[in-house]
Amino acid sequence: MVRHALGADPPSGGLELDCGDWMLGVTLLARITQQLQAAGLILSQLRCRDASTYVAGSAQGWRCVLDEPATGSEPAAAPPGRPVHVHRGTIRSGEQIEVEGALLVVGDVNPGARVSASGDVLIWGRLRGMAHAGCRGERAARIVALQLRPVQLRIADAVARGPEDPPPLGVTEQAQLVENEIHISPAELGRPLIAG
Repeated sequence: MVRHALGADPPSGGLELDCGDWMLGVTLLARITQQLQAAGLILSQLRCRDASTYVAGSAQGWRCVLDEPATGSEPAAAPPGRPVHVHRGTIRSGEQIEVEGALLVVGDVNPGARVSASGDVLIWGRLRGMAHAGCRGERAARIVALQLRPVQLRIADAVARGPEDPPPLGVTEQAQLVENEIHISPAELGRPLIAG
């Protein structure tokens, strides 16, 4: 597949994969990586306009760039009543973000900062402040972060302190309700990262 597209002499150096608006999951991105490696190519960066693709690429440890939607193009349809809000940048102490639907933060949430969403909260960075998923009572909501070390976690009406142990290296973690208690475990990459 890759050899056919590139011809006999693949380019030298790193390769940037521009996915545009395509929604690519972890499994498909892993297969693309295998194909590139088999052709002697190294992926240096993934560029996309879809938040789910960004999350899947970041989960594999790639350098990812989330571009703005193309001018004049319609944004991908979110589930009715469940928009996905994307915030780019660090949320600092004293700042607060609350959204209806899911929230994807591409950056860190510092101590003293608070993020809240009626759906899932996804932090593609370090969560060291406070996060509240399911703030309107959705008990199936979850909190996912590349480094989950918050001051406090809330899911629906459940409250928990963040773990004090150092995070496992390279493991994206999630917090979810299990039997009315908040449990932290490695993120389930097979489950859609933004529930609809």
